[in-house]
Amino acid sequence: MEKAKIMVVDDEESMCSFMQIMLDKEGYKTTASQDSKIALERIKKENYDLVIADLLMPEMSGLELLSEAKSVNPDLSFIVMTAFASVDTAIEALKNGAYDYITKPFKVDEIKIAIKKCLEQKKITHENIRLKQELKKKSDFDCFIGNSPEIVKLKKMAEKVARSDSTVLIEGESGTGKELIAKAIHYHSQRADKSFVTINCAALPENLLESELFGHIKGSFTGAVKDKDGLFKVADGGTFFSDEVGMTSPAIQVKLLRALEEKEITPVGGTTPMKVDVRLIAATNADLEQEVRLGNFRPDLYYRLNVISIKIPPLRERRDDIKLLTSYFIKKYCENMGIEKKSISEETMKFLLSYKWPGNVRELENTIEHAVLLAKGIQINMEDLPEKIKEPNPVELVTDTRPSTPDLESIEKAYIYWVLNQTGWQKSKAASILGIDSSTLYRKIEKYQLKSPLAVGDK
Repeated sequence: MEKAKIMVVDDEESMCSFMQIMLDKEGYKTTASQDSKIALERIKKENYDLVIADLLMPEMSGLELLSEAKSVNPDLSFIVMTAFASVDTAIEALKNGAYDYITKPFKVDEIKIAIKKCLEQKKITHENIRLKQELKKKSDFDCFIGNSPEIVKLKKMAEKVARSDSTVLIEGESGTGKELIAKAIHYHSQRADKSFVTINCAALPENLLESELFGHIKGSFTGAVKDKDGLFKVADGGTFFSDEVGMTSPAIQVKLLRALEEKEITPVGGTTPMKVDVRLIAATNADLEQEVRLGNFRPDLYYRLNVISIKIPPLRERRDDIKLLTSYFIKKYCENMGIEKKSISEETMKFLLSYKWPGNVRELENTIEHAVLLAKGIQINMEDLPEKIKEPNPVELVTDTRPSTPDLESIEKAYIYWVLNQTGWQKSKAASILGIDSSTLYRKIEKYQLKSPLAVGDK
């Protein structure tokens, strides 16, 4: 590990010698100077982690050195020393960017602890910056792979949207990358340094969803043993990504509308609203406009969400991107598995280009991961692809064991499965086509143990 570089500046020779010997023994790389102007010239030429300077020095005071050095290197840490217990001088130093101050005469352990804390804080700050930069890089718009005209246009629009603070509605089928776009918008916005909080509204029953979104007060329901902040509160100052917003109940929709219009929420069991500053990005794979017409979604909330609409096309409508995505995923999973990069046969590529991809990019990614893992040689062939995507008629997976004269349950089961596949497993849309409500459809899916052939979530 590289030693921390420390500069000691004090007009007393004895103090400089003592500090240099003591800090060298502690394992630091130390430079000492009795002249603050000479010290400043060194600071301009070399990168120091910390400067420890006396406040009262001739030619240039510790406060002046602090100001000049910070203008050269804003990241430079400072600890100031003073022979006088002057609170005003110490406060002024802290206001100007000093990390801490030590009053002379000081105990050796006191200065050691102050230095250790300062350098640890600096290390944590740098690590946080590095992690945020890495996260931003992973959430860059370039991570949304595609160079088809539709995707180029989409990314340009999303970059413009990121600079505003407007509510965004992202529409697209499961697996098209709605959360990826939402993250990119957040990390290119003015809120990038704050939280990006997500929830899938379809994953929780209404009572739990309300508590997760808005929090609850102790004793408001069985199991509420203490107060809990909701995700809107957690996201305060940042961005809240609400996936599958079309699956929320009327009661939840009312509270979402209030959060958008009034910028305030009320916890379950609470009576006092609390202010929140949150940018909402909502996503849906349902046709919300159709849901409004059917009376399943509040029109006022729809118009509040639909300030800026971003529609992500399904993969089957941008087939030019399939080759690019395939190459990207092969490289990604070969690197992850530590193996030589594989190629793909012409026959297999032709199949991938012709397949309908009901699960969109997520299904393609899962397919390539499967193929990379199972391919015996350096080339991916048809036999390396999952059998389910080579099935000519997925509905037969449910109906191929039916009796020659099917009963009503078998017909209902097959028909529900067919409608779900035709709608890309958009359950609210499927329920509308079937003429039943969403809760009834969920019961039917559970009863018949129906599963999407993709078995993937919407990311």
